[in-house]
Amino acid sequence: MLNGTSAPKFMLLGFPELQEFQLLSFVILLSIYLFILLGNGLIIVLSHIDMNLRFPMYFFLRHFSFLEMCYTSVTLPQLLRNVLRGSCAISFWTCLTQMYFFFFFGSTEFLLLAAMAYDRYLAICHPLQYPVLMDSHVCVCLALGSWLIGFLTPFLPIAFISQLPFNSSNQINHFFCDTGPLIKLSTGNTFMADTMVFLVSAVIVLISFLLTLTSYALIVSTICHIPSVSGRHKAFSTCSSHLMVVTIFYGTLIFTYLCPHSDQTFDMEKGVSLLYAVVTPVLNPIIYTLRNKDVKRAVEKILYHVKNKQRKMS
Repeated sequence: MLNGTSAPKFMLLGFPELQEFQLLSFVILLSIYLFILLGNGLIIVLSHIDMNLRFPMYFFLRHFSFLEMCYTSVTLPQLLRNVLRGSCAISFWTCLTQMYFFFFFGSTEFLLLAAMAYDRYLAICHPLQYPVLMDSHVCVCLALGSWLIGFLTPFLPIAFISQLPFNSSNQINHFFCDTGPLIKLSTGNTFMADTMVFLVSAVIVLISFLLTLTSYALIVSTICHIPSVSGRHKAFSTCSSHLMVVTIFYGTLIFTYLCPHSDQTFDMEKGVSLLYAVVTPVLNPIIYTLRNKDVKRAVEKILYHVKNKQRKMS
């Protein structure tokens, strides 16, 4: 692992171009981070306290929103630090730890998206059997299975990367410790590490994608057989929010981790990683509050109670 007696140090370069607008960039990114925490936190709270949101769909959404908060917290605080200080030093083991949690939360999110797609398939294609097929026990098993597989997924890639030799000082062209830029800095043979990262990423992303795609293919087939236009619209509206989130997730991740790496694509991948790590967690609460009537109604109910309390106090 080491080319000497001390562990290697890494310098995260972040986005040097943001230094020109340091204060503005910091305020914008901090606002985005707080919005992600508050927006996804609101969904978690609402799904707990509102009786109309006590359905499997919102059980999975609660887990997904919590994952979004965790996932963003792995990368965004580091990016905020980069914006304030420029490039930031990070130790080898801290780098591997950050990489592990990034992999862990990302893998769990993909598996949870597949579970959510399966839930929508049962709700639309088998509405009468849905309460039995997707009871609380099944929901817990699917959620725990996603977390457990996600937890185990990073071990092999991280184990191979930890054995790579590095110089004592290295510059990572990224805003967090991601696998591609880190492996590129190794002074040894990276074939096994590259292969392991690719295989694990491909297995998680492609299997969850195929499961999600199969669920939606069956959903579309069922919707097309609904005779009334209003019935088709109602059926599609129940899964449109999830479908939008799925499209954003798979589009960005397939480009970042399943496309071949080259020097020309690293800067583009850094931008796509920012999109995935920042923009998608922002869109999650927006999509579900604007396009989901139950969540929107729960938000309106909370605001109504808050206004009533303010009137009584005044």
